[in-house]
Amino acid sequence: MVNDTPASHEAHALSFGPAAQVYEESRPGYPAAAVEWLVPASARRVLDVGAGTGKFTRLLRAPEREVIAVDPSQEMLDVLRAHSAGIETLVGTAERLPLPDESVDAVTFAQAWHWVDPEHGPREVARVLKPGGTLGLVWNSRDERIDWVRELGEAMSSNDRYGNASLTENAVTAPFDDGESAEFAWIQHLSRAGILTLVRSRSYFLVKGPDEQAETLRRVEAVLDGHPEIESAGVIELPHITQAYRFRRG
Repeated sequence: MVNDTPASHEAHALSFGPAAQVYEESRPGYPAAAVEWLVPASARRVLDVGAGTGKFTRLLRAPEREVIAVDPSQEMLDVLRAHSAGIETLVGTAERLPLPDESVDAVTFAQAWHWVDPEHGPREVARVLKPGGTLGLVWNSRDERIDWVRELGEAMSSNDRYGNASLTENAVTAPFDDGESAEFAWIQHLSRAGILTLVRSRSYFLVKGPDEQAETLRRVEAVLDGHPEIESAGVIELPHITQAYRFRRG
């Protein structure tokens, strides 16, 4: 998660647009079990906020369900539409959602709640949710309890490791209940080039200068070179933990 100054925070949040296609190609998906846990099967209209290129949005589709994607980056939404026919896309943020009051059954944030203003975001989400509706938050984290994965995170200068998807800084407040949480372990399969592309898609990489970016990639390659045992037939198995939280609007 990112907790920094407002100017730095905004720079990170807006950095994804120019790298939208890289994001789509490299970012991990989400386990189906996490999606099913987060969103009730009865939800007929679901809003995905901070949808990006639609990695999580596409998983929300179900028979007789309408899915709407909101993101501040038009570039990201352009990629989403190219890969996700039938999903409505709208430019907006959690603090200013372009939807009417009580118009959706569920709202989701995948890798996005930490960008939300903790004072205004929950109130705006509650505004568009029907009474009793569900707010679902989800984060993918590398499982850095494993030595080589921890070394990889250190080389990336990343803080999106397992255990950092905390709601301490961006708590979900009234009118939502106290909520509940669940975890799902899974594996992302990547090539060596895919690992490097994944690094290039991260906001903390995108805001670095060219020299710092080159040094980051050099460190990552050194970790991979130091652990030849993790690669088999050109495939690296990168362990993840998906942490999910759900809340009901009172």
